[in-house]
Amino acid sequence: MPRNRNTWALLLVKHDVSTTPLVLAAELAHAWSDIQRQHPELPDLAEPESLIGESSSACGSELSFERLLHEAVHGIAAARGVRDTSRAGRYHNRRFLAIAEELGLDHSEEPHPSSGFSLVYLSPEARKRYRSTSERLQRALKAYRAATAATGNGRSFRGPAARHGSSGGGVRVKAVCDCGRNVRVVPSVLAQAPIVCGGCGKPFRIPETVAAA
Repeated sequence: MPRNRNTWALLLVKHDVSTTPLVLAAELAHAWSDIQRQHPELPDLAEPESLIGESSSACGSELSFERLLHEAVHGIAAARGVRDTSRAGRYHNRRFLAIAEELGLDHSEEPHPSSGFSLVYLSPEARKRYRSTSERLQRALKAYRAATAATGNGRSFRGPAARHGSSGGGVRVKAVCDCGRNVRVVPSVLAQAPIVCGGCGKPFRIPETVAAA
């Protein structure tokens, strides 16, 4: 006998832990959109659900709004064609720091020996500006961690660019979009998720002649 709509609803309630990542992904997308409203050149966040369950020692493994804003710095750097890291994406240079300051992130005076200026934190102004967004995301994170702790599936966050650890670094090549803009990116990074141009809204792609080289 086929299940009716009420039966399906009961099944969803019973297994609502499986829907938690989707809820968290939606909250990540919402928070990213709030950052975009302040910084329109920031590319769209493609497939936010893919951000859950990865880690990065260079950018900080714990998922938070502060971490998401850190990743937005990398997004703007990519849109501008700015090389903001070196050493396979681990060392965050002063170009990264300059964009971080634009987005409301501060840093201590001295860079870290191995990760540079990666340890950025919210300035008082940014904390006030994004208070409601940060609190909303924090509530979703708390619910997600509680659910995954109960099932033993809790993992840490990596970020949209997937630049470190399992990406293994690699040689950057030129990726282009339909309007002619270009960024330099490691092919394995672009394969993780699209990088969308803030100008034309189309994803950057590696030309076939480069990909075949």
